Amino acid sequence: MSNQDQQPPWGKKNKPQTPEEVVAQLINKLQSFFADNKKTSPNGGTPETPSGPSSPFASIGKFLAIAIVIIVLQGVYSAFYKITPSEVGVILTLGEYSKTTPPGLHFKVPYLDKLYKVDVENIRKEEFGFRSRFPGQQATYDRRGYDTESLMLTADKNVINVAWIVQYRVADPYTYLFKVANVRQAIRDMSESVTRRIVGNMDFDYVLSNRDLLAASVKIELQEQLDRLFPTGMSGVSIGTVQFQDINPPDPVKPAFNEVNEADQDMKRLVNEAQETYNRVIPKAAGQAKKIVEQAYGYKAQRINNAEGETHRFLDILKEYKKAPAVTRQRMYLETMKTILPQVESVYVIDKDQQSPIPLMNITSVAGLANQPK
Repeated sequence: MSNQDQQPPWGKKNKPQTPEEVVAQLINKLQSFFADNKKTSPNGGTPETPSGPSSPFASIGKFLAIAIVIIVLQGVYSAFYKITPSEVGVILTLGEYSKTTPPGLHFKVPYLDKLYKVDVENIRKEEFGFRSRFPGQQATYDRRGYDTESLMLTADKNVINVAWIVQYRVADPYTYLFKVANVRQAIRDMSESVTRRIVGNMDFDYVLSNRDLLAASVKIELQEQLDRLFPTGMSGVSIGTVQFQDINPPDPVKPAFNEVNEADQDMKRLVNEAQETYNRVIPKAAGQAKKIVEQAYGYKAQRINNAEGETHRFLDILKEYKKAPAVTRQRMYLETMKTILPQVESVYVIDKDQQSPIPLMNITSVAGLANQPK
């Protein structure tokens, strides 16, 4: 051996160790701790198995150490959890509700706290009377075998085939998880019960033509019935929309229904045409009648006013005539001539001393004009 190897331990100087050396030493210690009890020969040969039997407590201790390490690592790994933006976390401590955690990174006590992740943003959907085979923009549906869900009886004793969708989301994660054993089945049973009751109180034609009103009624009553199941008044879910996909009579009576529907459409068309004619003709006739009546009233007022005016004029003239008959007659004559003469085209003044009142044409002058050379 060299002098360095023979130097006692208290004579050696401790040099600072690097992080790599510390990790290597830790690995070597773990390997030596969990390794089998094997000894190496002094001359550096192959390892020799010890002559004495190994203690059973050593194997149990190694197993317990390994188990403890695994449990500790698993606890550290499970202590931190992440909640996505669309989820919330419900924590139970020893089986009892502890808290609800929002999205983000959180810590829980290992082996004491249990985590339930609930998606509160996703819209869940339940289909009645059909099933979507390939969802999407070009979705295909299958309605075979779902008549027990869709066939309903109306108030006027007719059978109708109804297919609808109920969309909902989680409103209270704790109630959704622990207050109802099967929320999905509860929604299906309650929705079918409410829809059958509302459709059963309506006539066949009313259901066909008022699906929006029917959907609104089902949505309101379905939410009320679900909340009524719980003492707190909250079912844990919020009904978003109720949409009726298809409302038709059953297949065996569809031809007869189509004929009745066509006849009803023809009747409505004729009624609309008659109403259009009525709206076009009646107001026009009423306007003309009103115009004629107004003209008659105007003519009546005019004649009455003219008659009253002529009467007053005649009475005034009579009063003046009684005072001066000759002067009044002369004035009346002149006023009459003044009114008549402007309307006369030719005026002939006849002299009482003239021999022939009829003017004669000069035949000689006319003949002379005719013989002039052209």
